[in-house]
Amino acid sequence: MGLLSLAIWTPIVFGAILLALGRDDQARMVRWIALIGSIVSFLVTLPLYGRFNIATADMQFVEKAPWIDRFNVNYHLGVDGISLWFVLLTAFITIVVVISAWEVITERVNQYMGAFLILSGFMIGVFCAMDAVLFYVFFEATLIPMYLIIGIWGGPNKIYAAFKFFLYTLLGSLLMLVALVYLYTKSGGSFDILTWHKLPLSGLAQTLLFFGFFAAFAVKVPMFPVHTWLPDVHVEAPTGGSAVLAAIMLKLGAYGFLRFSMPIAPDASREWAWLIIALSLIAVIYVGLVALVQQDMKKLVAYSSVAHMGFVTLGFFIFNDLGVSGGLVMMISHGFVSAAMFLCIGVLYDRVHSRQIADYGGVVNTMPTFAALAVLFAMANAGLPATAGFVGEWMVILAAVKANFWLAMLAATSLILGAAYTLWMVKRVYFGPIGNDHVKVLTDINAREFVMLGVLAIAVLYMGIHPKPFTDVMNVSVAGFLKHVAVSKL
Repeated sequence: MGLLSLAIWTPIVFGAILLALGRDDQARMVRWIALIGSIVSFLVTLPLYGRFNIATADMQFVEKAPWIDRFNVNYHLGVDGISLWFVLLTAFITIVVVISAWEVITERVNQYMGAFLILSGFMIGVFCAMDAVLFYVFFEATLIPMYLIIGIWGGPNKIYAAFKFFLYTLLGSLLMLVALVYLYTKSGGSFDILTWHKLPLSGLAQTLLFFGFFAAFAVKVPMFPVHTWLPDVHVEAPTGGSAVLAAIMLKLGAYGFLRFSMPIAPDASREWAWLIIALSLIAVIYVGLVALVQQDMKKLVAYSSVAHMGFVTLGFFIFNDLGVSGGLVMMISHGFVSAAMFLCIGVLYDRVHSRQIADYGGVVNTMPTFAALAVLFAMANAGLPATAGFVGEWMVILAAVKANFWLAMLAATSLILGAAYTLWMVKRVYFGPIGNDHVKVLTDINAREFVMLGVLAIAVLYMGIHPKPFTDVMNVSVAGFLKHVAVSKL
């Protein structure tokens, strides 16, 4: 079995084992199996980085085997510099999520842990799939475990939130399916994504395909105005669900733009770039202002995620190397920072059972270690230099300056708005005198919570201080991608 197959199927097999165990009286064993499974799943992805050749833009670790011969569907996997980091990020975040649920989830523990491990395998499959049907199967399969995670372990309105999540993302994907079938017929019966990249397509076909893919990926990102499902889902989802949703699942949509929309329909992508840029700027500015007035911490961070992902799509559709690389770096850094922000909210919620900012105040007085970590993540969320949140934003702003000064000016308002809503929350929750009796009796984080947040803190600081290992992997692939997208197919 190849390295990519190992990365995909190891967590799925461990997840299936957990589902088979079945009883809550085995919860302790279940937790340890889940932790071992997530660590093993991460370890099998490390050789991908160790053996990756940064000097080529070609797909690496390629595996191909016939799957459905009649329709020429293959089990075809491969990664390049664009997708490699997301495989490692997914496996890494899964370990953190398993640790986060160690004491919090007490019912149906095997199903909760099993769902997350299976979801991890499906998401890695999305980033590795080189066959369109395989991509679509993994892309849609991610909905099932996440739907169950929200619907079973979520808050009071969990069914509404789970259904809204499922409906939005499924409806968007149906237009993508139509686009895939059209490309299959146009290519003479091939579902190979790299073959589709070379297809000569008319302007009308490219435009229709672009919007077919846009329907699926814009919802997943989520872009304005199809972002409304995200705050509801985050508020109702359990802490681990919010962390994985923000850290990984939103990236599936942005990744789809790079793998499908832009290389298959480059002319339409350039023609309609103004629309994506406009929607991205609305997300950065308007959604940032919406975040400012939130009273619920989870909603504030959810809207913050929409604003940050607006930066990602803005970087992609500027069509220069700094923009695309900056968008990719932003996706990775947002994976670390957003997961950490939601896990910090989960730590407070586990103790006080409230996410309302007004119910806190002066947390630093009773939880100094936790407050130090939480403020670090908040600073990264606001784009403070020397944190992961700064690197991608700075690259995208520089790319925007190259394209248009006023575009960069509008994009840079994100730094002001991000600081405004993040610092507003930090001031009200963590600083000042102790707000009430609930805060007075809080206890600082335990060893498990310290490990969970500590590894994310190391990742946030390492990426902020030394981003070169991240950008080195993607540089050649990004250059190849832009060279391909610059070639007209008309």
